[in-house]
Amino acid sequence: MNIRTRLTLLFTLLVASIMLLFSLSIYYLYNQYRENEFQQRLENKAIMTAQQFDKSKLTPRDDLATMRAEQVIVYDRQDKEIYRSKPKNPVFSITPTIRRQLWEGRLMRMRKDTLEAVAICFHMNGQTYLIVSSGYDRLGFNKLDRLRQILFFGWLLSLVVVGVAGWLFSSDALRPVAELTEQAKTISATNIHHRLRVGRQRDELSLLAATFNDMLQRLEVAFVSQKSFVSHASHELRTPLAVMMSQIEVALMQTRTTADYEVALTELLDTVKSMISLVNGLIDLVKANSDAITLVYQPVRIDELLWQARANLLSKFPDYQVDIDFESMPEQEEDLILSGEELLLITAFENLLENGCKFSPDTSVTVALSFAPNQMRVSFTDKGVGIPAADVPHIFEPFYRADNVMAVKGIGLGLALTQRIVALHRGQIRVDSVEKKGTVMTVIFPLPASVGSEIVPSLEEAA
Repeated sequence: MNIRTRLTLLFTLLVASIMLLFSLSIYYLYNQYRENEFQQRLENKAIMTAQQFDKSKLTPRDDLATMRAEQVIVYDRQDKEIYRSKPKNPVFSITPTIRRQLWEGRLMRMRKDTLEAVAICFHMNGQTYLIVSSGYDRLGFNKLDRLRQILFFGWLLSLVVVGVAGWLFSSDALRPVAELTEQAKTISATNIHHRLRVGRQRDELSLLAATFNDMLQRLEVAFVSQKSFVSHASHELRTPLAVMMSQIEVALMQTRTTADYEVALTELLDTVKSMISLVNGLIDLVKANSDAITLVYQPVRIDELLWQARANLLSKFPDYQVDIDFESMPEQEEDLILSGEELLLITAFENLLENGCKFSPDTSVTVALSFAPNQMRVSFTDKGVGIPAADVPHIFEPFYRADNVMAVKGIGLGLALTQRIVALHRGQIRVDSVEKKGTVMTVIFPLPASVGSEIVPSLEEAA
């Protein structure tokens, strides 16, 4: 059952239940009114009979022409019937218990089957008499039956009207949903840039469409990034494989000396190392792009991480020079503590140190630690070739390399991996570079007291 049918049924059942309750209430209240009105007429008849009563002569007045089985009976103190208005009409019998209550001076209204009666006790000339006035309210019951028919058929007709109105109402209410559904069907990987359009603004459906469009925006960014990543990765892997294959083919074209084979194997080894470095970079990038929930965050000291990253870099490149400036150390050592994943942060710092040394003629980089309100800043300064202004927005894209560093060995994954690691720690990277003068990479981390209150850019915004 679709939503339109379900809404129509629920709407019809709801309105039908309300109208049925309303009709039953009208019927019940009118029945009470009819009964009270008829019994009041019976009471008036009994009182009128008592007023006209005379032992020698009783002059009855037939003012209840709308009643059937009308009967007025008068009893004396000995329960002896002394008067009956219409001998052929049925008698409304009352029990001795009720008679005793009536002789005490009470007025009682009674009903038995279709007959209704009123019994009163009155005094005249020192005697006490009991009058029972009964009858059948023909006109009242006819009106009640007619009202019942009107209410019943009116209720049935209202079901049809409400059903049609409910169907039209649900169709109009769900038309934007159908339009969104048709638009969503047309969006695929080939036109993921398309967005949903909503005719009605400022309602829940427009909010749903906006949320869906935001999701499409994130998916588009991820899709384009993944497509670009796969394309570059395929190209980067294909190049060393092609080189290896050509080296092997050349080596096998003719018999060579041991020295020639050693040269060929050395070249192959260098190519394999380059491939291993590329694959390791891809694996690290995939790990960094995994869900942050899988990471284990622990308190770590930022200065210790910098020293560890420096040691790792110098063990691989002893000629590099890394200077760490701790002149702006905080008074409290607790300010150096950051909640993060130790190995990832060391990798990020090591990449920044390596880039600073690799692109500097003197292979040196200076690291400075500073603090601002609710912030911890780590700056990596080099005096290298700098980054052209047109290339700065793209340096965090995987495999992207500026034109002025193409001669330097590298694969273009270090900054992409670093940026993702910093983003996982709710930080951001600020780049200040002047071409042919140097670059300053500043990593900004929010201190624990400001986490949650400071807005940190997302991965796409930081890139």
